[in-house]
Amino acid sequence: MAFSLKDKRRVVKSVIARVRNEFNVSIAEVDSQDIWQEAVLGVSCVSTSQRYAHGQLEAVVRFIEDRRPDAPLVSYEIEML
Repeated sequence: MAFSLKDKRRVVKSVIARVRNEFNVSIAEVDSQDIWQEAVLGVSCVSTSQRYAHGQLEAVVRFIEDRRPDAPLVSYEIEML
């Protein structure tokens, strides 16, 4: 939970670092950088297997939900290209 932009940036940086360390994915804050009440993260991965890539992205979502209850996920979507 963040109560200022400084708090939000601390939480977002922590989530990004932990996801990068745990999974072989790219992750960044992609929108709402100046709104302290929300963060929009983009996560991507490359794989020859669509099933594997989808599983990796779902694992990232579960990881954030399990490890960061102070940063609740409101929604997410997975898009395969």
